[in-house]
Amino acid sequence: MSEPTAHLAVTGAHGQLGRALLRLAPGAHGYGRADLDITDPAAVAAALAPATVVLNCAAYTAVDHAESDPESAFAVNATGPAVLAAACARTGARLIHVSTDYVFAGTHNRPYDTHDATGPATVYGRSKLAGEQAVLESGAHAHIVRTAWVYTGGTGDFVGTMRRLERERDTVDVVDDQLGSPTYAPDLAAGLLELVRRPDAPRVLHATNAGACTWFDLARAVFDELGADPHRVHPCDSSAFPRPAPRPAYSVLSDRAWNQAGLTPLRPWRAALHAALS
Repeated sequence: MSEPTAHLAVTGAHGQLGRALLRLAPGAHGYGRADLDITDPAAVAAALAPATVVLNCAAYTAVDHAESDPESAFAVNATGPAVLAAACARTGARLIHVSTDYVFAGTHNRPYDTHDATGPATVYGRSKLAGEQAVLESGAHAHIVRTAWVYTGGTGDFVGTMRRLERERDTVDVVDDQLGSPTYAPDLAAGLLELVRRPDAPRVLHATNAGACTWFDLARAVFDELGADPHRVHPCDSSAFPRPAPRPAYSVLSDRAWNQAGLTPLRPWRAALHAALS
């Protein structure tokens, strides 16, 4: 069963994932923050009435600021998804809600599966978990897709920052005690659009590029892809960069449920990085 992209609505359309989705599905209707307040039930009901599938990429992602502004984080990450899910439940539309590795404690030594216990250690993670729970309890035909370390290589994300620092600095210090799976936004977008055509897929899924590395490994890979000496990137531990919100030491998500559903696995992270930088 397929869903026409003309009836696909994308919230958070101006973020890196939303932009990637609209490039791959130009017939979809995109709503940025200025176009639609996802916490406003009346506005959401009016805007999304024609949609058969709603793909929610809207999120408050300022992880450190969330520690001192939990109200804003919970509004976007919990109330917003609840409002979207309620609207979808009323109209019969499907909701695909994008979530995060931060819903876990980040203390595992094996990839987190979809059924593993959650235990967020930050306001951001707690707000995203609250959003997941609201979606799953709404009665809507919904899927939660957790992902991690999303980038495009443009301004503002880690890969883009490493591209800039390679030009500006002789050496760069990068933490080597946090492990995760870098996820190229266009690859994730393609996976989500495949999920649009799979209403029978499980309710909770994980989707990242395959494999795992540290931020240090990723930074060295960026330098290598740029033709620069990767040894200009030096390892350090997280204590060198104290932040209001603790980062998970382990963010690797298991792709078991995604693969068992017959969805196309996302390619290895290094191949995706090469595509992003070539």
